[in-house]
Amino acid sequence: MTKTSRLMPKQPGLFRGEVVRSVRLSPSIQRVTVTGAGFGDFPWQGYDHWFRLFHRRPHQERFVLPDLAGDTWWKSYLAIPEGERPHCANYTVAGFRPGAAEMDIDFVVHCDPSGEPAGAAAIWACATRPGDPMALLDQGIIFDCPGDATEVVVVADESGLPATAGILRSLPRDTVGRVIQEVPTAGDRRALDAPDGVRVTWVVRDDPGAVPGAAALEELRGHEDFDGSGYAFVVGESTLATEGRRHVHRSGLPKERITFSGFWKHDRAKAAAVVA
Repeated sequence: MTKTSRLMPKQPGLFRGEVVRSVRLSPSIQRVTVTGAGFGDFPWQGYDHWFRLFHRRPHQERFVLPDLAGDTWWKSYLAIPEGERPHCANYTVAGFRPGAAEMDIDFVVHCDPSGEPAGAAAIWACATRPGDPMALLDQGIIFDCPGDATEVVVVADESGLPATAGILRSLPRDTVGRVIQEVPTAGDRRALDAPDGVRVTWVVRDDPGAVPGAAALEELRGHEDFDGSGYAFVVGESTLATEGRRHVHRSGLPKERITFSGFWKHDRAKAAAVVA
């Protein structure tokens, strides 16, 4: 995962809050809205602003948080006994309303053979109720488009959809570019606030046994006309991120004009168990 330290907060802020509501936004996406006393002051920068989310695991009655001050928060986090340690994962701001002090967080939901959500974060997102405690640690953005970029290329699987939506919403309205966005089902497509000069291509996977990101990568490999003065942002499953970066670079874009991040890594064995 590439990170630009200058875009990350020097003193990450911790925001404690609680759940407002949780709704199924589309067949594969659960949206949880959270709020807190200090949420109106969250220093939202738009684009792919991300954070570390902390919440209780299913067996935990208490919500125990470590001392999350500074950039060594993880030492305090790991010091919490495993049975009491909250779940921690990275997410992108899906929506932010400072006046209401509310933030939306989108979770990708995959189900096990019984039809129940699989994975700690998805289980929490689907089961959480208003008033449940949570916290987030601000981490800034990684989207780092040069000011002289002639075009912007964004490629993502469903885990990167909030980043795609945030980037398109934040781009100058005269931006020229293209987006390749993969989703599990046609019902997961949504309206995106893209500049008129940005072409959005939806890639619908449909096959629950297919490797996420593979279809987006195949679509990307059909594009070879990259301007060396452009900028590319490739995120999602690790193979999509790394192989996507390799293809874009081989097609003419300098490495320093490519941001790539493997948000997660596909586990074939676990995936087979989920769709069996």
